[in-house]
Amino acid sequence: MPFEQQERESDKAFAAFSLYLSLGPQRSLEAVATKLGKSKTLMERWCKRHAWVGRVQAQSEYLAGLEREATGGLVRAKASEWLARQQSLREAEWDMHEKCIAAARRGLDAYMEREKVYANLADIARMVEVASKMGRLASGMATDKTEVTGDDGGAIKVEFALALKKVYGVATPPANDAEIIDVEAVPVDPANPCRVDNH
Repeated sequence: MPFEQQERESDKAFAAFSLYLSLGPQRSLEAVATKLGKSKTLMERWCKRHAWVGRVQAQSEYLAGLEREATGGLVRAKASEWLARQQSLREAEWDMHEKCIAAARRGLDAYMEREKVYANLADIARMVEVASKMGRLASGMATDKTEVTGDDGGAIKVEFALALKKVYGVATPPANDAEIIDVEAVPVDPANPCRVDNH
């Protein structure tokens, strides 16, 4: 490795580099020279000849790579652990689904044969509903279908004026000062039902 002793590097030069490396971000050639009792000029010469700066960078990259690998390994191990838990839970839910379906079948058969009945149709329907939900959960399917409809099951009709009156307490002003006519309160001429007379 670049930060290990190089082929043409003396033991003294490598010891100086090792000290330089160990000083961390505050490292300096002057600090190494002082600690070793050597001249700063010698440290500068060794630094240049043996590429200390590049070797420090190589060690930093190496350590960062090890840290990434360790972190990645930990993340992969945790992900595998959670995947196993999810699979185990899905298997347990599927097993419960199968048992609920079997129980619902037995209850329905007993009900249909009028044997001694321990469940009524509502209980059986609830059992089937629970079994369906557990089966959907275990197989990764959606469990709820939300559909918004009107009172009669059809499309929702929005009465804007009525809605605004409910929210704000006042009806919206008519466009172009047109008069709002309550058609249910207006008398209809039986001879001419298409004519509306509000006066």
